[in-house]
Amino acid sequence: MSIRPPILALSALLASAPVLAQSVQERRAAEPLGIAMEGFPSPYPVRFLPVTLEGQDLRMAYMDVKPTGRANGRTVVLLHGKNFFGAYWQSTIRALSGAGYRVVVPDQVGFGRSSKPDIHYSFHTLASLTKQLLDSLGIQETAVVGHSMGGMLATRFALMYPEATTHLVLENPIGLEDYREKVPWQSTEAYYREQLKATEEGTRKYHQTYYVKWKPEYDVWVQLFARQLPSGEYPRLAWVSAATSQMIYEQPVVHEFPRVKPRTLLVLGQEDRTFIGRGKVPPEVAATLGQYPQLGKAVAKAIPNATLVELPGIGHIPHFEAPEKFHSELLGFLGK
Repeated sequence: MSIRPPILALSALLASAPVLAQSVQERRAAEPLGIAMEGFPSPYPVRFLPVTLEGQDLRMAYMDVKPTGRANGRTVVLLHGKNFFGAYWQSTIRALSGAGYRVVVPDQVGFGRSSKPDIHYSFHTLASLTKQLLDSLGIQETAVVGHSMGGMLATRFALMYPEATTHLVLENPIGLEDYREKVPWQSTEAYYREQLKATEEGTRKYHQTYYVKWKPEYDVWVQLFARQLPSGEYPRLAWVSAATSQMIYEQPVVHEFPRVKPRTLLVLGQEDRTFIGRGKVPPEVAATLGQYPQLGKAVAKAIPNATLVELPGIGHIPHFEAPEKFHSELLGFLGK
């Protein structure tokens, strides 16, 4: 089953940002957006893999993009961060497919266009579902690229399936440190109650911490979330967000970096200070967390065959803030 992309592609949406042209009153009066992104345009056709977890029949959304340049017979999987989904990889998909790669971009279960079940979320489960998707597509080997939370998932995938992972690319991943050492634990219920209080304004302030310089086109990702807030199914989405926050906190990968076997590229925007638990620790503790310049060097030493690329003046999302540089480093690494 597939969803055909509408005439207005995501690139046009981000370029012209028609939602941004609306007045505040018009945006607030907009119809709620379904928690599976119903009604939001996709840059490429979306298909679904039926899966069953904990007795629940679910659907995992994904894009499978064929090469537009001369095909090289290789595949790249792109794994999204917690506050995004596969569509935000559009420019990276274009760069990779133009270079001859097949590009597979899942929305992990619990995110984007995929089902939002109440299950025990784990990186092991998400990695196994990603492998199940690749198996269903007949893909035996792939390069794995992960951003933010997707970097933790990509690491877990490489640890679980080293024989299937030709290259590992980590773009400003979270989890380069063990948050449990400094951030106090809280229950999933507490995360959920916080998420129920989320607002458009608060979400925008948080997203603005991702970037060195905020641009109007970034606001589309804030508005997507804001339009889900009045959805009748928002509490379900809030619970999934809480459960996956707990997953990130309780399931670190940093201690296993020495076990990573594939060649690894670590691309880090040096101005990034993202960490889990912001607002839950005093300022003097917060100042010691999310220090990507130091964390990157330590992780590059911990991973046996790693290359570190530092991007000065760039924040949490290099493929937004510095796409040409990021894609140049990515394609150069994959071509080796």
